[in-house]
Amino acid sequence: MTLEVRVPASSANLGPGFDCLGLSLPLYTTLRLRPAPQLTVVPQGAVLAGTPADESNYVYRGMVALAQEVGRPLPPLHLEIESEIPLARGLGSSAAALVAALLAANAVLDEPLSRPELLDLASRTEGHPDNVAPALLGGIVVATFDGQRAQPLRIEPPANLGATVLIPDFELSTAEARRVMPQHYSRADAVFTASHAALTTAALLSGRLDLLAGAMQDRLHQPYRAPLVPGLENILAGAGDHGALGAALSGAGPAVLCLHDTAQSTEALHAFLRQVMAEEGLSGQLLDLPLDRAGASVTGIFGG
Repeated sequence: MTLEVRVPASSANLGPGFDCLGLSLPLYTTLRLRPAPQLTVVPQGAVLAGTPADESNYVYRGMVALAQEVGRPLPPLHLEIESEIPLARGLGSSAAALVAALLAANAVLDEPLSRPELLDLASRTEGHPDNVAPALLGGIVVATFDGQRAQPLRIEPPANLGATVLIPDFELSTAEARRVMPQHYSRADAVFTASHAALTTAALLSGRLDLLAGAMQDRLHQPYRAPLVPGLENILAGAGDHGALGAALSGAGPAVLCLHDTAQSTEALHAFLRQVMAEEGLSGQLLDLPLDRAGASVTGIFGG
């Protein structure tokens, strides 16, 4: 029998919630594992074309990391990997791969770690919980991380909250997006961002979606990353006038997240986003998505 692990994409920060706030989106990384005489790694599909098909694969290395954490070796296995999450776009592709790897290894080794312990390990590996927490738990998650342990609070998404995601046809590495950020900030910028992060979280908790447009502003990362993402400033400034409840760079970018009311048409928002892309000479895709509410899942049995 085959073990299957499925983990959703995620969008981190939501503007001011830098490294601590994120939500889950229904694009999935899926692993299928079964016992085998020797290790075989099979990336499948266009998204993973060219990724390693051996023990250097990021997913398999994540599985090895968990095995080392618990002091137990992995058995030989056949590992198939496929993903709907575009790489290096700010939609949590590496977090989904990592969470899937940890869940898979944990299942293969008979569950030595609890879900909170898995989140701690994933946060230590990524350095922050903003993507791995919603990937694991689903919905909207705000989480702190002290370097060893994550403290998450899952927020059930308001029933009518959806996401329009603009995914440009170019990649942006997280390392490059972090490099452009300053080492120090003014007190005014720190207070501005902290207060807006608090209001964003409170608005999502209370269902006050009317507050999101004003709340989802920050001065920590988006102003510095904007030169790397053509059109971002125009989208952040204008999306609210075309039906968005709030807009933000998705993670490190270059994808952009626009939250919307699913009871309302997104036609005007799509037209606006296409216009911005055309003005910048960019191509990409627009997706209207619900929020994933279930998070990561593990089904089947390894072996049997």
